[in-house]
Amino acid sequence: MKWKVAFAGIIWTVLGGCSLGDERNPRVFRYNESANLTSLDPAHARSLEPMWVTDQIFDGLVELTSELKVAPLIAQSFEVDSSGTIWEFVLRDDVFFPRTPGIPGLEKDRRLVAEDVVFSLERLRDLDVASSGQWILESVDSEAPFGGIQAIGIDTVVITLKSPFPPFLGLLTTSYANIVAPEAVRHFGVDFRSHPVGTGPFRLAWWVEDVACVLHRNPSYWEKDSSGQSLPYLEAVHIDFALDMGAEYQGLLQGRYDFMSGLHAAYMEELLDDSGQLRPEHQGTIRLEKVPFLKTDYIGLFLGEVNDENNWNPTQDSRIRRAMSWAIDRKGLARHLRRGAVVPTDHFVPPGLLGLQHKREEPVRRLSEARLLVDSVKADHTESWPSLLLSTTSDYTDLCAALQFQWKEIGLDVEIEVLSATVHRERVAQGDAMMFRKSWLADYADAENFLALFASRNFAPGGPNYTHFSSPRYDAVFQRAMKERNPDQRDALHRELDAMVADELPVIPLFHDQVTHFIRHEISGWSISPTNRLDLRRVRKRD
Repeated sequence: MKWKVAFAGIIWTVLGGCSLGDERNPRVFRYNESANLTSLDPAHARSLEPMWVTDQIFDGLVELTSELKVAPLIAQSFEVDSSGTIWEFVLRDDVFFPRTPGIPGLEKDRRLVAEDVVFSLERLRDLDVASSGQWILESVDSEAPFGGIQAIGIDTVVITLKSPFPPFLGLLTTSYANIVAPEAVRHFGVDFRSHPVGTGPFRLAWWVEDVACVLHRNPSYWEKDSSGQSLPYLEAVHIDFALDMGAEYQGLLQGRYDFMSGLHAAYMEELLDDSGQLRPEHQGTIRLEKVPFLKTDYIGLFLGEVNDENNWNPTQDSRIRRAMSWAIDRKGLARHLRRGAVVPTDHFVPPGLLGLQHKREEPVRRLSEARLLVDSVKADHTESWPSLLLSTTSDYTDLCAALQFQWKEIGLDVEIEVLSATVHRERVAQGDAMMFRKSWLADYADAENFLALFASRNFAPGGPNYTHFSSPRYDAVFQRAMKERNPDQRDALHRELDAMVADELPVIPLFHDQVTHFIRHEISGWSISPTNRLDLRRVRKRD
C-alpha cells in the first residue's frame, strides 16, 4: 500500500492533481467513497459508487430531475409517434468530446453526433462487453431496421420498440445510457474502464485504485447557467477510498470532506438525536438534507400453493395479513431503530412516483382492531396453527425481533430464521419462505418498476413476484397502465394498483428509505435527488 500512496503523490505533482491549494481550496470538492471503484465505464455502472463518478464524466440523452421528471440533456428534444413505439431524439449541436492527446480522432474537440449515441447504446447489447445494463434495451425491437437503434443524419437518433413501453424514456436516464467516445473505446479496449472519455462536466485526471480518484473541470463542457456562465463552477473533484467510516465522519467534521452520504453505526448516534435531527453541536459546521429514496422495506408473505396440503398457512388469510399490518408501530420502529432516517408507510410505492405532491397520512397502529381480527380467524380455524416463520438476514434481526414482539401482542407466535444473504435470496426466489424481510430499490424512476412485483406473469424465480400474488383484476389494470401514454392517466392507474396492494397485502410495507446527505456549510448549489445521484454541475464552495 505504501508504494501506491507514493505513486499517487507523484501523479498528484505531475498532473497538477488537486495541487490547486490546500485541502479547503474552494475550487476542489472532496468526498470519500468507502467502496473502491471497479470501473469508470458507464456500461458497468451497476451501483451508486461508479454512477456518481461516471455521471460527472459522461452525459446521456436525457436526465432525471429532482422532481422525477425526464428532461432533455444532450438531446435538445424528444418525441414518440402515435403508435408509442418510435422515439426520436434530436441532438444539441454544441456538445463536444474534449481534446484527448494520444487518441486518434480526438486530437481536438469533436462534436458529438448521432452515430456516437448508436455506438454507445449498441455496446450495451454487445455480448463481449458483458454490460450489466443490457436490460434497459430489452424493449427495443432488435428485428427492426438497424437493430432498432438508428442514426438519421448527424443530429437525429430513432429508437424503435417492440411495443409501447412508457417507462422507456426513464431507462435512458440511467448511467448505463451515458454516451461514450467511440475513439477512446476502440483505442483502449477493455482498459476504457480506466481511461473514460465523455462529454460531461468533468474529465478524469487520474485514478489509483484503492487510493484516490481526481477529476478536473472539462473546459469543453457545453452547459451554461442562466447568466451565461459556463458550468461547472468547481475546478476539481477529489475522491478518497477510505474503508473506515469513522474516519470519513471525522473528515467531514474537520473539513477534509465536503459531503457524506447515508447513515452508519460508526457515527449515527453522534450526528443525530433521538428524533433523527442533526445534533446542535454540529449545526454550525454541517447541515442535514433528506429526501424520500425510491426504496421500500417490507415483509413479504408467500401466497402461492404450499407443498403440504395439511399444513394451513394463516397468512393466506387476508384478515391475518391486515391484522399483522395494523399491529406494527412503524413510527416507533423508525424512531428507535432507524433514528428517523426512514419514512413509515403502509403503501408499497413511494408517493413521488404516483404523482402525489402531498405526503401520505402517517400509518396509525390499530392494536385493538388487530386483536379482534386475529380472534375472528381463530374462531374459523380452531385447529392447531403452524408456527409462523419469518426469514431474514443478520442485518435486520433487530427489526424482526421488534415485529415478533408486536405480533405476539395480538396473539400470533412468530419464529425468526436468520440466514446468510445468499441462502435468504435463494429461498425467497424459490418460494420456500413463508414470510421474509426484503426491500425493493427502484432500477428506474417509474411506478411500474414497483408494481411489476405483483403481476402474475412475473412469478419468481423467473421474475420479481416473490409472493406469487395473483389477481386478474390487478393484471388487467396493470396492462392498461402499460399501454397508457397520458402521464396523468398513468398516475391514476398506478394509484389504483398501489391501493389494491395496500388492500390485499401480499406484502406488509414498513418504511420508505430516505436519501440522507450531510453537507458542510461552505457548499452551496447542492442538489439532492430521490435516486441519490450526484450532480456537481452547479455546486460552489466558499472559503
